[in-house]
Amino acid sequence: MNQAISYKDQSLSLIDGIKLRSRLWMPKDDGPWPALLMRQPYGRKIASTVTYAHPSWWASHGYLVIVQDVRGQGASEGEFIGFDQESSDTTQTHQWVRSLPECNGLLGTYGFSYQGLTQLLGEEGSQPPDCLAPAMTGTYEDEHWSCEGGAYWWHIGLSWGLQLAAQKQKRLKELKGWEEIRKSLQTGSYLCNGPELLKKYDPNGMAYKWLAQSESKTNQWKIHKPLTTWTKQPMLLIAGWWDPHLKGILDIYQKSISNGGQPEIHIGPASHLEWWKGTNQIQLDFFNFHLKDKKSKVKKTPSKKLWNLTIHSWETPGKTKSSIKQNTWFLSSEGLACGDTDEGLLRSHPPGKGYIDLVHDPWRPVPAIGGHLSPTPGEANRKKIDERGDVATFTSTPFKEDAILEGIPKLCIHATSDQKGFDLFIALSIILKNQSNVQQLSTGVLRIRDNDPHIFLKREVTLQPFLATFHKGSQLRISVSGASWPAIAVNPGTDKYPCVGPSPNCLITTIAMDLNQSRLQIQPLFTNIDSQEYL
Repeated sequence: MNQAISYKDQSLSLIDGIKLRSRLWMPKDDGPWPALLMRQPYGRKIASTVTYAHPSWWASHGYLVIVQDVRGQGASEGEFIGFDQESSDTTQTHQWVRSLPECNGLLGTYGFSYQGLTQLLGEEGSQPPDCLAPAMTGTYEDEHWSCEGGAYWWHIGLSWGLQLAAQKQKRLKELKGWEEIRKSLQTGSYLCNGPELLKKYDPNGMAYKWLAQSESKTNQWKIHKPLTTWTKQPMLLIAGWWDPHLKGILDIYQKSISNGGQPEIHIGPASHLEWWKGTNQIQLDFFNFHLKDKKSKVKKTPSKKLWNLTIHSWETPGKTKSSIKQNTWFLSSEGLACGDTDEGLLRSHPPGKGYIDLVHDPWRPVPAIGGHLSPTPGEANRKKIDERGDVATFTSTPFKEDAILEGIPKLCIHATSDQKGFDLFIALSIILKNQSNVQQLSTGVLRIRDNDPHIFLKREVTLQPFLATFHKGSQLRISVSGASWPAIAVNPGTDKYPCVGPSPNCLITTIAMDLNQSRLQIQPLFTNIDSQEYL
């Protein structure tokens, strides 16, 4: 422990009588100080040090740091029910922090994931924080927290839900339950028995409810709405290209702009738990500017910094010009795009051409690698996977000039299958000149559960946003498969059974694709709402 820093535990009594427990770190010299608050469900002593500097580091820079166990977690009283409990508890906690004798009245908030959303939820009319730094979070319980293209985040959703279930068992002193859950995560058996464990140990938890909702034909997903007055405050958003919450962060950014805010966003080479060097300093600089240097010149425009995935450097959107403006390609094949990586083409001019039959065998589903949903997030070489006979590939001719591709890829294709259900998993990659590696840049999935085997319908798959430079001689590739295990569960091909791991209930499925009306388009990462920054 830093000898210049002291700490203590303190409780807040809420209006309903529940006590929330917090740990406070502070400099030993005279205060009061501006406060930094994190509200989280994983244990205040941990303080999200998997990604953040220890609270004593922030305190050493002149801050009162408070990390609070949310209701029903850690040492706090009450029952943990997830996001729905946070608005009132957050507002009361802010009032309490500002009333502490160690606080000078200024309040900043920080934290990622669950801790990111707690920063954005407050009661109507409550005083907003002076500044916020939410990271890797979102407000839509489906698209930002549990599903993509209608497919549940299998590996991520189950492992996270079981972590919370284990914490609940420990709190109840039910150690056998904790040990069963821990063993399933260590051995990987959670990929098969995870739903049963969630139902057994935390049936009312968010993860199990989201899993059930993903299989439901109703579309009643909850959207949490940050207060407009809060999103107008100075805001720093930290995101990662390989984080499943990236679309949530982009949505929060756009909401802030729409509400008149001036947010700052950094999207870097990070997965949910592995960040790039320098993120702590970025946040410290932000807090120093807004909590200590209030008389400084205020920034007039939103600030964006994006990591270029191929040249490994930071860029400002709109400042670097590409030599080409193309953002649309068309798929073409004479029928051998599966298994022959040289046959399928990405054409720069319409139309697409040909038909493809792709067989999904649930006994050996195409594995997930890299990206934002797999157990091994980040960069990945798809070469071996693309050579499989159950993966269709479409590759462009070599780029004649350098090009910067930035945005949200969307693949539109007419497809059907011989079963009632099927998945389309899409990967976008770059093949560098004179190299055999196929560097995966972005992935996306679409789940179909009510297919008519006789009709080709338009299917649109939205992929993870990305930014990359394609140097002269490099090539763009799109890969299509019927699975991405265990990033997403295996589609059984029938609505008689849920989407789970490979099982005898899963049907061999032939996916037919009409390429004549296909289109790959890369849409802008940011809407025109903040385009005045570049005028």
